[in-house]
Amino acid sequence: MAKQKPHLNLVFVGHVDHGKSTLMGRMLFETGVVSTQELDKFKKLASELGKSTWEYAYALDASPEERKRGVTIDLAHKKFETPKYEVTLIDAPGHKDFIKNMITGASQADAAMLIVAAGEGVQPQTTEHVFLLKTQGVKQLAVAINKIDTINYDEAKYKAVVEDLKKLLANVGYKADDINFIPTSAVDADATNVKAKGPKTPWYKGPTLLEQIDSFSPPEKPTNLPLRVPVQDVYTITGIGTVPVGRVETGVMKVGSKVVFMPENVGGELKTIEMHHESVQEAEPGDNIGFNVRGIGKGDIRRGSVLGPADNPPTVAKKFKAQIMVLQHPTVITVGYTPVLHAGTAQVACKIVEIQAKLDPRTGAVKEEKPDFIKRGDAAIVVFEPSRPMVMEQKDTIPQMATFAIRDMGMTVGAGVCTKVEKA
Repeated sequence: MAKQKPHLNLVFVGHVDHGKSTLMGRMLFETGVVSTQELDKFKKLASELGKSTWEYAYALDASPEERKRGVTIDLAHKKFETPKYEVTLIDAPGHKDFIKNMITGASQADAAMLIVAAGEGVQPQTTEHVFLLKTQGVKQLAVAINKIDTINYDEAKYKAVVEDLKKLLANVGYKADDINFIPTSAVDADATNVKAKGPKTPWYKGPTLLEQIDSFSPPEKPTNLPLRVPVQDVYTITGIGTVPVGRVETGVMKVGSKVVFMPENVGGELKTIEMHHESVQEAEPGDNIGFNVRGIGKGDIRRGSVLGPADNPPTVAKKFKAQIMVLQHPTVITVGYTPVLHAGTAQVACKIVEIQAKLDPRTGAVKEEKPDFIKRGDAAIVVFEPSRPMVMEQKDTIPQMATFAIRDMGMTVGAGVCTKVEKA
């Protein structure tokens, strides 16, 4: 068997209606994943639904509800190949109602493509997505300034959007000068700068979308850390039994090993691992897998459970200390505030039981000990108490399992990283 290309998990994020799904569909068409026949079928369907030019989006938005509403609701995974990588494309919802799926998408990604419509520029959702990418640990980022045809391929307008984006990215902590801003159009005949350079943007000298993907670095695999696999879903499959699915975050997973799910504290022997419908003997960080553990029933575990080795189980937190950053909140946050924390695939209401210090967001230095409250723009050290058992690891031991987003009132209030766990 030929050596496989390295694997890259790439998430596409962007404000609703900025053409994200359409751009991804065009990329799948340009790389041969979607055939001309399939595209013709989607085109017919799109015109029947009164959504002309949406045919590319239908390559990803598969559910009838998504096609009818014209928004991405769920996470979609699609595979395609570039000269360098085998890429798993994660289409993360842009609509604010579906942001928790977007968080799951960002937490699975090795790199991200932010889609911003040339005619609309930075939107509130754009800011939120950039912040989430940063807090979910996505270090590699590029931007597609999409729908460049709607501004008649105007370089000055493109540059104005780029300037706004550079400010936003720098504020969040990305090095804006290291990021490429690719002018793209998914719907024009040339597929401007998707696979080939666009003749209508001669002023643009950077990479195409596909060249950009190949310029991302392959992810480092933390195989030396203890095994951790957050469970995304649990299925019952005829002939196999209970099959949890998830992505290996750290460590190496091997058939025959003794494993345990936390916080439920149920375990057994790992019988099978399946990846892309093929049985494998082991799985490494970055692999999206389904697996079966002897003696585990569907009711024993759920989304948010974390698998680890029986002799080094995932840490269940009674309380934990964290450094957080408040992105947005209409008033102030005090002790007793109980938002929902999204950590890995878990979503658990956690109460702030102590605000230990307010920090300078840029340097991390303590500005104020034991403040009465924190507000938008503040960084702080707080202690959380989960409302039910949840897995949380420390930044100094398993950093991949130490980050979380803070959600409340339908918005991302902030994000954080766990620095110390008091075990349950």
